[in-house]
Amino acid sequence: MHLLHAADTPAAPTISFDQFLAVDIRVGRIIAAEPFPEARKPALKLTIDFGGGVGIKRSSAQITEHYSVDTLPGRLVAAVVNFPPRQIGKFMSEVLTLGFQDADGAVVLFTPDHDVPIGGRLF
Repeated sequence: MHLLHAADTPAAPTISFDQFLAVDIRVGRIIAAEPFPEARKPALKLTIDFGGGVGIKRSSAQITEHYSVDTLPGRLVAAVVNFPPRQIGKFMSEVLTLGFQDADGAVVLFTPDHDVPIGGRLF
């Protein structure tokens, strides 16, 4: 049986450049990670520092296949910082941490391949 991955789906409808600019994607550094056993799907709670402009935000991320709480602090990640907060159980997720599915459907974090200043915006 073949699993349908996002890589197998066609591109989304065309959007304008202004629509793209409306999505604020920033780079942040994970400063803490902790288990989230109450989540319906396996997840971790992340605390991410985006610098002075955005500040420190929290995120629930379904990244338990490739990452553990002890390997995440210090790692740079990308996140959408201008979605409304989302209640996940008793936890308020303030940003959407970004990633891609691997061949088995597990999430791999989207991260710059060089060190960049936190708070920088994706363009």
